[in-house]
Amino acid sequence: MNEDLKTGQFKQIYLLYGQEAYLKKQYKERFIKAMIPEGDTMNFASYEGKNTDVKEVIDLAETLPFFAERRLIVFEDTGFFKNAGAELAEYIPDMPETTYFIFIENEVDKRSRLYKAVKAKGHIVELTVQDENTLRKWVAGLVKKEKKQMSQQDIAYFLNKVGTDMENITKELEKLFCYALDREMLTREDVDAVCVTQITSHIFEMVNAVARKDQRRALDLYYELLALKEPPMRILFLMIREYRILFHVKALVQQGYARKEIASKAGLHPYAAGRYMDEAKRFGMKELRTVMEEGADIEQRVKTGLLTDNLAVELFIVKQSGK
Repeated sequence: MNEDLKTGQFKQIYLLYGQEAYLKKQYKERFIKAMIPEGDTMNFASYEGKNTDVKEVIDLAETLPFFAERRLIVFEDTGFFKNAGAELAEYIPDMPETTYFIFIENEVDKRSRLYKAVKAKGHIVELTVQDENTLRKWVAGLVKKEKKQMSQQDIAYFLNKVGTDMENITKELEKLFCYALDREMLTREDVDAVCVTQITSHIFEMVNAVARKDQRRALDLYYELLALKEPPMRILFLMIREYRILFHVKALVQQGYARKEIASKAGLHPYAAGRYMDEAKRFGMKELRTVMEEGADIEQRVKTGLLTDNLAVELFIVKQSGK
């Protein structure tokens, strides 16, 4: 795709799919800018959602471009590659050479007729979540572009705090650049000062503090979440979810699976899978099972009115982090 954008020699159809929304958005915008002059609304159309009318699309696709080289039609989240794309699949082999399609989807069925039709005439790219090394290099590149510096350790700390969503990373980096506008070096103190900790990272750190038997830190993190208006029972739910993931990951480690396989089987980002593998070493399987059972018991006691939600979660954290 980068080569096509560089040379201007475009395929007639592109299908961009996968979980990484940021990359899909970036490539969509780059292709539109490269293929259609800015402000040319006569030769550009965009359709979104599962109610897209295929007959209307085909009628438009048959229309020659107006004083331009091509007509571009963009489709987003139509679900055509899961179902309802058969009519478009029949049309694609005979579509005019002046009409270009870009499809943006989350999921596709590679057995569908439309997928096969696009593959025969165009280019298909899966844009998946990026691994740890790629994200670190990408962040380092963005930092360098701003003529600033950041150590690899602090980049790792930054990613642990803000998560692996590329859209969110760019927003948090922008805040970081503005905060340290007059300085070249970015530090983890800067990260702590302005970057928002993702709730999943916050919960992970809380479980980590519990595992270290650092009760003060675990409770401080809990109170921070309460101050952010997070409901106590949601915090408990997310904590138990973390323990459930640790249980699953530890079981996979014991079965001999590598990090990439664990990430796939547990539905985790590869970067997160590495964190969970390290954290799981602090627990035994029996201990993790006991914690999950006690969490379920706490939830039951709250629902039956035996404990208030705030106190119940606090008692749970105190018990698990006790020495």
